[in-house]
Amino acid sequence: MPRSAAIFCAAAFLSTSAFAATTATVTIDATANRHAIDPRIYGVNFATPQELALLNAPLNRNGGNATTSYNWLQNATNLGRDWYYESYPGDGAKAGADADAFVAKSKGANAEPMLTVPLIGWVAKLGNNRSILPSFSVQKYGAQCDTDYWDPDAGNGWTADCSSYVTGNDPNDSYVADTPADEQKWVRHLVKRWGTSDAGGVKYYLMDNEPSIWFDTHRDSHPIGPHATEYRDKVVAAAAAIKQVDPHALVAAPEEWGWEGYFYSGYDQQYAPTHGWTWPDHDGSMQNGMDYIPWLLSEWKKAGHPVDILSLHFYPQAGEDGDDHSRRMQLLRNRSTRQLWDPNYTSESWIGEPVYLIPRMKGWIVDNYYAGTPTAITEYAWGAEKHINGATTQADVLGIFGREGLDMATRWTTPKPTTPTFKAMRMFRNVDGHGNGFGDTSVKAAVKNPDVLSAFAALRQDGAMTVMVINKSLDDDTAVHLKLGHFTASGTAKAWRLTASNTIQALSDITWSGGTLEDTAPKQSITLYVLPK
Repeated sequence: MPRSAAIFCAAAFLSTSAFAATTATVTIDATANRHAIDPRIYGVNFATPQELALLNAPLNRNGGNATTSYNWLQNATNLGRDWYYESYPGDGAKAGADADAFVAKSKGANAEPMLTVPLIGWVAKLGNNRSILPSFSVQKYGAQCDTDYWDPDAGNGWTADCSSYVTGNDPNDSYVADTPADEQKWVRHLVKRWGTSDAGGVKYYLMDNEPSIWFDTHRDSHPIGPHATEYRDKVVAAAAAIKQVDPHALVAAPEEWGWEGYFYSGYDQQYAPTHGWTWPDHDGSMQNGMDYIPWLLSEWKKAGHPVDILSLHFYPQAGEDGDDHSRRMQLLRNRSTRQLWDPNYTSESWIGEPVYLIPRMKGWIVDNYYAGTPTAITEYAWGAEKHINGATTQADVLGIFGREGLDMATRWTTPKPTTPTFKAMRMFRNVDGHGNGFGDTSVKAAVKNPDVLSAFAALRQDGAMTVMVINKSLDDDTAVHLKLGHFTASGTAKAWRLTASNTIQALSDITWSGGTLEDTAPKQSITLYVLPK
């Protein structure tokens, strides 16, 4: 073959292969795997009324480390490790003002507020004229490794040489003691202000925040990790106090931070690293070898069902929840959402085991508590909020929540409305600005490789089939074939798409026939198809 002919053939090959879209088939069966999608999976943390309205969000959680020490009477909180262990005043001196404002803003946007009830035993105390108080005063405990720029008396609780913790501090420096009876007074206040949970009041009470790592986040007031029995008993007492005032209120626990917190008490997590990785609570007479969450559920079952919702937190542990959007990290995000559902996927982090979190939670419920108890993930994030990879991952997560039958979720925290990740969330609940989006009855949608292209299908109340197609590929547009089983064989679909352009675009109508809709999904895009019945 002449050299010129070879060059021509090579060019022709490139024009028909390197730039051609790959192909993916989404097989949908409107009669298979049908179950309701709980709208509460589309919740958030700390959203403004405007954000709640744009997202059509059903839940707004008031959580995080600061809520562990919220003093409703003084309207103050200690920020713990997050900010120099300082007690700060809230917005105004009126009792419960910050929490009441949160409830008002949430309800004003048709979202149910979720409030965190402190269980640690100490809540924030303020100084004269509502002044800030430090837990590790330099004047009292000596020079420290670092101090608050704005208050040089507020140390970070490390010795001056940064080698060890300051120990022996007095919690009374910046806290006052707290009991379930004190928190019950707060619930009485909330009921008086907003009504009972079944009459427009606060429905959801969370049993503190990530209690097994109090020894780290709040070591100024709880320097020793709580034993399994301590947290068990605190929840029983707090739940009883709440339900004495509001019998229909729903209690969520244990709000644990992540992987180790699912299996080991706070005492064990603190003890093991310096004692040959032994676990006294887990392996001793307290838990008798039973993992922490199942043990708590079995103990709460014996106590008469004080907990109404099994709630956990989950963050991927290989850096996915940060801002890194290198190629390596984007591909990892594309895969690591499998940790929510796939028993055959091993976490590519220090966890090094299959997580399959949602099925695992449901198994714990069935084996150790009351079948049908709702499951919740009240903190999660996969990062890269400002990048399209964060958006495609967020859409994948929400699709998984619905398909796997999770009951509740609140993302930590709410992305800015200008970000593609926020807009990915809108695709499910308010794609057109009129409260329309993905359906509420999940049905089967099968794809060959969900690490590259994932898809989710649901029927809407108006009878429409909705299909969310997420092309995760960093490089390739994909020719998509939606194969529709047990559904209308032909018609005209509407579609909306989010790409790296960071705009939700209404597409031209798409005609389908012969039970197949064909389209091309651009690389790193999210497309919602709405096929009328």
